[in-house]
Amino acid sequence: MSSSRLLVLFGSQTGTAEDMAERLGREARRRRLGCRVVALDSYPVVNLINESLVIFVCATTGQGDPPDNMKNFWRFIFRKNLPPTSLCQMDFAVLGLGDSSYTKFNFVAKKLHRRLLQLGGCALLPACLGDDQHELGPDAAIDPWLHNLWGKVLGLYPVPPGLSMIPPGVPLPSKFTLQFLQEASRTEEWYGPTTDPQGPPSELQPFLAPMVSNQRVTGPSHFQDVRLIEFDIAGSGISFAAGDTVLIQPENSASHVQQFCQVLGLDPGWCFTLQPREPDVSCPARLPQPCSMHHLASRYLDITSVPRRSFFELLAGLSPDELEQEKLLEFGSAQGQEGLHDYCSRPRRTILEVLCDFPHTAGAVPPDYLLDLIPPIRPRAFSITSSLLALPGRLQILVAVVQYRTRLKEPRRGLCSCWLASLDPGQAGPIRVPLWVRSGGLTFPKTSDTPVVMVGPGTGVAPFRAAIQERVARGQTGNFLFFGCRHRDQDFYWEAEWRELERRGCLTLVTAFSREQEQKVYVQHRLQELGSLVWELLDRRGAHFYLAGNAKSMPADVTEALMSIFQEHGGLSGRDAASYLARLQRTLRFQVETWA
Repeated sequence: MSSSRLLVLFGSQTGTAEDMAERLGREARRRRLGCRVVALDSYPVVNLINESLVIFVCATTGQGDPPDNMKNFWRFIFRKNLPPTSLCQMDFAVLGLGDSSYTKFNFVAKKLHRRLLQLGGCALLPACLGDDQHELGPDAAIDPWLHNLWGKVLGLYPVPPGLSMIPPGVPLPSKFTLQFLQEASRTEEWYGPTTDPQGPPSELQPFLAPMVSNQRVTGPSHFQDVRLIEFDIAGSGISFAAGDTVLIQPENSASHVQQFCQVLGLDPGWCFTLQPREPDVSCPARLPQPCSMHHLASRYLDITSVPRRSFFELLAGLSPDELEQEKLLEFGSAQGQEGLHDYCSRPRRTILEVLCDFPHTAGAVPPDYLLDLIPPIRPRAFSITSSLLALPGRLQILVAVVQYRTRLKEPRRGLCSCWLASLDPGQAGPIRVPLWVRSGGLTFPKTSDTPVVMVGPGTGVAPFRAAIQERVARGQTGNFLFFGCRHRDQDFYWEAEWRELERRGCLTLVTAFSREQEQKVYVQHRLQELGSLVWELLDRRGAHFYLAGNAKSMPADVTEALMSIFQEHGGLSGRDAASYLARLQRTLRFQVETWA
């Protein structure tokens, strides 16, 4: 391995950028190039001035925001007092992962690329802008970009004489080794360090919250099962405000864990300790030491996620079966991406199902490679839908249970929502769910006379219920809620609560029931109907405008309705209306929280 050191730094929210960074690390090692792969906020950013070759892999989240694990780096790199020659010794490349259905597509990658140039860095290539919306996903842009990148890198650091590239079918060493123990150890209840928690609950020290209730709030004939779930957080040290989110760490079902262990020939009772092969690699903080195979399969490995291309690349190198290896190599190659899309991405086939489809390979996977092959289960974020001022010691969430059909026999099920829906707090013994709270993307005005206009169709209303509870408890007036759903008798969440607040003069409620008339009516139509009121609230009374819900088309439709209101009732030109909206966004008087 060459002593030349490539550094790959990543900022990842859902794991995609981290997976891509690890892929870059493997490709570097195949070219005999030493490589470190590090999360941006885990890297001492002051050391960047000593690096000669860095690849940045970063996702864009929300409305053009950096991922959580690169926010400290982001603040540092944009300091105004950094000299323009800070990074003059550094060659770099930026790989962005984004979704072109969002306005600020790959905003983080574009901005970072410009900033690195400003600080004197030398770009090996223009920034790569991977797009989730492309039929073949981000790889459509990434594959040709990587081909050019490795050409540039090998020009700077050629493969040493006497060595050649390690071909794709040959496995690289695993990142960890599993040292199996003779006696079983108790690890099943482990969710964090056993010492007294320091500070509020977090990912490494979640609070095991008792579930108080789990109630279906949609009608029996409604197509979707939506749950209002309440947790007891008394004594947890958790506090939150309207707009904050709760993160929940789900686990795999017992039947999936059993099937996984069977197809890989693993005994769930086996216990092991984890050892990194490289000195600069640390063990996953969420895994106990020692750990049982059952704990690893049920609470850590995301066996029901849809596998990424890197899964097939790695699995191919471990396959003893010629036919299976040939197919796996095809799915891991740039040329095989259309076939992989049809086999995996389109029908949402899971890692567990792929392993069952390649039984000879699955049965031969060494346990050492499990953590290289399968990503960790990520916590899921939910808008908190209650206020501590109205419900002290309690935390509520509104959960749409994800279940749908593809051409595969088994329905597709959302891991966290289906796990939560399966929990029955009425059964014997308390049901405890690991959770912690994070500041959300929505902040509400503290002044008593500032109106708020909230647009929340479907489960998008969740954060606004918390805001309304909080504002009513504080005596804040001017609460306007635009709520939309399909049928008033099937999915009108909290109807009685809203009506009571209306009666007390604490809320103005505007509803849109899309399926109750021949022509569908949505929240954007109600906004336009009340355009003069919306304009008066925003322009004359300094209202804040909030929008939450599905990211697909609703945010664009609501934004278009606002632009129309600014022109019709404010007398603004199209250009001035766009500037007005941009000013609202800049001053946080227009805030959006959407999810895919």
